[in-house]
Amino acid sequence: MNSAVWVIDDDPSIRWVLEKALQKAEIPVRSFADADLALRAMGRERPGAVVSDLRMPGLDGLSFLREIQQRHPQLPVIIITAHSDLENAVAAFQGGAFEYLAKPFDIDDAVSLVQRALTVEGQQAAQEESGFDRRDTEIIGESPAMQEVYRAIGRLSRSSINVLILGESGSGKELVARALHRHSPRVDGPFVAINTAAIPAELLESELFGHEKGAFTGAVQARKGRFEQAAGGTLFLDEIGDMPAALQTRLLRVLSDGTYYRVGGHAPIRADVRILAATHQDLQAKVRDGSFREDLYHRLNVISIHIPPLRERRSDIPRLARFFLHRAAESLGVEGKTLSPEAEARMAAWSWPGNVRQLENSCRWITVMAPSQRVELSDLPPELLPAESVRGQGDSRESDSATPDAGEMPVSGDWRSLLHQEAAARLQDGDNALLDALLPDFERVLLQAALDASHGHKQLAAERLGWGRNTIARKMRSLGME
Repeated sequence: MNSAVWVIDDDPSIRWVLEKALQKAEIPVRSFADADLALRAMGRERPGAVVSDLRMPGLDGLSFLREIQQRHPQLPVIIITAHSDLENAVAAFQGGAFEYLAKPFDIDDAVSLVQRALTVEGQQAAQEESGFDRRDTEIIGESPAMQEVYRAIGRLSRSSINVLILGESGSGKELVARALHRHSPRVDGPFVAINTAAIPAELLESELFGHEKGAFTGAVQARKGRFEQAAGGTLFLDEIGDMPAALQTRLLRVLSDGTYYRVGGHAPIRADVRILAATHQDLQAKVRDGSFREDLYHRLNVISIHIPPLRERRSDIPRLARFFLHRAAESLGVEGKTLSPEAEARMAAWSWPGNVRQLENSCRWITVMAPSQRVELSDLPPELLPAESVRGQGDSRESDSATPDAGEMPVSGDWRSLLHQEAAARLQDGDNALLDALLPDFERVLLQAALDASHGHKQLAAERLGWGRNTIARKMRSLGME
């Protein structure tokens, strides 16, 4: 066996840089301009590791990787690519790649990775690296932070180990959970999700573990819980940080013993599920303050994946926005909108406290509200614009407490200004019964916001709005929101 590293890339500058860096690290190196030459040479000798470009004339990197897997399945191959999206990362790991690097890469990182690949431990790890197939996961992004997420999904694809998914609200934790299930040995089983924060504490035990007939008032028949529904597959426990203490104890017992009981039941049931848990909270802080069990935390946190907030992956925002605008146009049956460079730059620069979910909602707003196919800066949702842009060029802004001119309305928030402008425009056009026309839209927006905040739980949404349960059901029917 030759311990040299083979570098395969049609770009001579990449070959030169890697050659010099590896030689400086006293690692023998040999370069090839295409994969066909390397395969022919591999018939006579074998390298210690390979660094190969993904897209090259002739035999591409993935086809080359498949050839190596057939001939020398333990040979570590590092794929480098300028197209560092989920599909390419998935394909590289699926083909058995030891690792992949996105161009432009840090040369010291590349040398360190090659050194690790040359070790016996690295070659053994290469056998354990796995990928997942190319089915669309709707996870979009090429930023370095997202590449770490792709790598984690790939490495876990042959495992049924418990995973804790960490990230802010709206960052895409459930998408990652679904991807982990879809690319796991349990893919043929069900994926069952439950938001533990959206279900009242007194009902959560029955939701998770099911109940027997007569277990409590209203239990007129036996019912399977989410653990039984997920048998053979994956159970996703979202917002695990909000789980009540009593339920934490029961969940710990399930994870420890592998069995559980229905509420009111006496026969143990085997828990044949993989647990994926997620939270936007700092669980370690909750452990310290005693609101979350430390032993449960360690049971769940076997492997953790951190989902970066959108502000830490700004380079992904334009691509995400284009995707969401296209999807919104398709779902609404309207012409798709295109962002101007100024509008796109503003969206990329904004903080997005609601993360990807907020970006998607903004794209739906733009699809409905923007007046033309090309979206200018002034067409963006008001929260994305500077206050002076929303208030208008005629606002002198000399004093917030100044007395308004006749016919003007004192404004303390952007949404009030927009409402005033809409009402004024309709009155100018001669509209009558203005309250009847605008009030349903106002209620619809508030109701949707409350439903989003309560993760679709109607009773909680009603409480947030100050409505009764019957009121919210009636409003949803009348507003066409069933």
